[in-house]
Amino acid sequence: QVQLRESGGGLVQAGGSLRLSCAASGSTSVHYSMGWFRQAPGRERECVAAVSENRIWRYYADSVKARFTLYKDNTRNTVSLQMTSLTPEDTAVYYCAAAARSSLTTSIHDYDWWGQGTQVTVSS
Repeated sequence: QVQLRESGGGLVQAGGSLRLSCAASGSTSVHYSMGWFRQAPGRERECVAAVSENRIWRYYADSVKARFTLYKDNTRNTVSLQMTSLTPEDTAVYYCAAAARSSLTTSIHDYDWWGQGTQVTVSS
């Protein structure tokens, strides 16, 4: 079992930045691909960023490309999401997720463990 705990959410004005962090504990190892998802009210959960276990392959949704950056630290078992130039459309609950596979995936169904989520609210 892997436990994931997010931190770093909050309220920020449009144009601002936030950094989300996710710490993995339990049966941790470096052999997990990771992802950040978000879910806004009335919308489906979507993948905004993902990374392969070896950190070589990365994915960013078009809506966040060039604004969000994912960092994965295999020695500390952490993954972070640096978010810049935030807009009200980025308002959502953000979830960290881990998949017991080495390859990158953006499918919600491929992820085995999820954090509890952290709220990000961007005011206009």
